[in-house]
Amino acid sequence: MSALGVPFAAPAIPVPPPAPPLPSANLNPNYQNTFHHGISLLHGWLPLTVELVAVALLLIAVARRTRRWWVIQVPVCVLIGVVGALVARWYVSNQGLASDPAPALLWACVGGTAGALAVAALGWRGARWWRRGVALLAIPLALLSTGIVLNQWVGYYPTVQAAWGAVTAGPLPHQTDLDALDGLRNTDVSTGKVVPVRIPDSGSGFPHRTEYVYLPPAWFAGPRPPTLPVVMMIGGEFNTPADWMRSGQIMPAVDQFTAANGGRAPILVFVDSSGSFNNDTECVNGPRGDAADHLTRDVPSYLESQFGASADPAQWAVVGWSMGGTCAVDLAVMHPELIRTFVDIAGDIGPVSGTKDQTIARLFGGNADQWAAFDPMTVMVKHGQYPSTAGLFDDLTPPQRHNANGNAAPRGNRPPVEDDDTAGMGGHDGVMDTGEVGAAEKLCNQGHEVGIDCTIHTTQGGHTWQFASAAFTSSLPWITARLGLPLPNPT
Repeated sequence: MSALGVPFAAPAIPVPPPAPPLPSANLNPNYQNTFHHGISLLHGWLPLTVELVAVALLLIAVARRTRRWWVIQVPVCVLIGVVGALVARWYVSNQGLASDPAPALLWACVGGTAGALAVAALGWRGARWWRRGVALLAIPLALLSTGIVLNQWVGYYPTVQAAWGAVTAGPLPHQTDLDALDGLRNTDVSTGKVVPVRIPDSGSGFPHRTEYVYLPPAWFAGPRPPTLPVVMMIGGEFNTPADWMRSGQIMPAVDQFTAANGGRAPILVFVDSSGSFNNDTECVNGPRGDAADHLTRDVPSYLESQFGASADPAQWAVVGWSMGGTCAVDLAVMHPELIRTFVDIAGDIGPVSGTKDQTIARLFGGNADQWAAFDPMTVMVKHGQYPSTAGLFDDLTPPQRHNANGNAAPRGNRPPVEDDDTAGMGGHDGVMDTGEVGAAEKLCNQGHEVGIDCTIHTTQGGHTWQFASAAFTSSLPWITARLGLPLPNPT
């Protein structure tokens, strides 16, 4: 009996042997075009306009004619701006907040914001009222420019409309209330429904935000819900549980898939792995909260009791992007009794928060044994064989520039940014941190040693939500088949 008062008597959907083959490595090359639904925040006229206006205001605020101003105060303002940019760059690097290099324009905007503050403060005395106003107005414009460039780097909000929906906490696509589900029972809904839920933390004590559950149309057909498989969806380091739907904008692709598949798809649960926007737990148990216990104890029991989801580990999968990709591998190798399928989209080789020593200190309170307990390479070696686990790695390489004779340019050369008004720049402005074999290769090679059926898709591009969405869309048919649901008939 569920909390909705609906008895779950329907038999579980059988898992067909053998497991389906891993999907093609080809992502849709036009995936960016699905993200242009409004005024772009990633390219086009708006970001450039904001940045030019900020520069113009700052120049007007600086343009004074006293010798003291130019000889003493302007150099001080420039110095403050440079120091601000360097401190910001050091902090991002020291905290391990990014795996791809940030665009130089980001640090320029940070320095411009610090410089604008200095110009307003040092130039206040003796300035006319209108110049004071311009100096004050330059500060929020410089800060807004910084935010826009940061957003361009990661592709977090593709449009003004997407950002506004997140700021105002507007409804998600197909969102409805938990109490409304009974009224939809035994109806032919055209699309699935997204339900905000408050999952109890009795198994973990992990304080978390509102999470979301997507129920496909098949869940509503008939007098009782079928026992459907589940896909746990985990976002990146700085995240909200709704990011897959707001920033990733995956729901149109999910709707298209269910429409072609008779309404059949897994239940998707968009979990909170952080508890707050900037609390990087890496899905482990530690000083930042017992996120792992929340994902492995609270979430499965709630989905099974509330929505009649399958309890069979063969019918549970986890998909993660960036930090979430790291979580996906970790959860699958640590808990094969709960999850047997994973998709790691541009994750790291293991939970990371800076260097190894910094990671042990920050995530595990200095306990190296606890670090080893959550390190997927160590876990796989210690566990041994995984006869029923399969996974997919979608990894990234930076775009390469080719010289006149067609040869690839040496690593470290700045490749051109594609002229695309819908995709974030990601790592297009630089190269990956090192030239050694990537995390996906190491994890998959070790996975093969212990019987995990895995493959790697490598795509040129940036570390952005647009890539994450394309990777998920590409892998959805494989996930669905592996979890035991039929696929649409080929046309």
